[in-house]
Amino acid sequence: QVRLDESGGGLVQAGGSLRLSCVASGRTSINYFLGWFRQAPGKEREFVAAISRSGGSTKYADSVKGRFTIARDNAKSTVTLQMNDLNPEDTAVYYCAAGTKAYFSDDYASMNSWTYDYWGQGTQVTVSS
Repeated sequence: QVRLDESGGGLVQAGGSLRLSCVASGRTSINYFLGWFRQAPGKEREFVAAISRSGGSTKYADSVKGRFTIARDNAKSTVTLQMNDLNPEDTAVYYCAAGTKAYFSDDYASMNSWTYDYWGQGTQVTVSS
């Protein structure tokens, strides 16, 4: 089993920045591909950003491209999401996810929630106008 713990959420004004962190514990000897998703009130969970096992491949939702950056530190079993120029539409609960499926290559960054095996509890991000 793997446990994912997110932190770094909070309340910020439009145009501000936040940095989310997610620490994996448990079976951290397995190398995971990692992602961030978010869910706003009354909406479906949506993809935000993903990074491959190797760290060499990343993907972003169109709505966050150029503003958000995903990164991983395998030595610390951590994935981060740097969020800049936030706007009220970014308000949501942000979830960290980890995928273990071996048939995906080390350069695979997944946008699809079904490919992930473990999910964190989420951290609230609220952006005021």
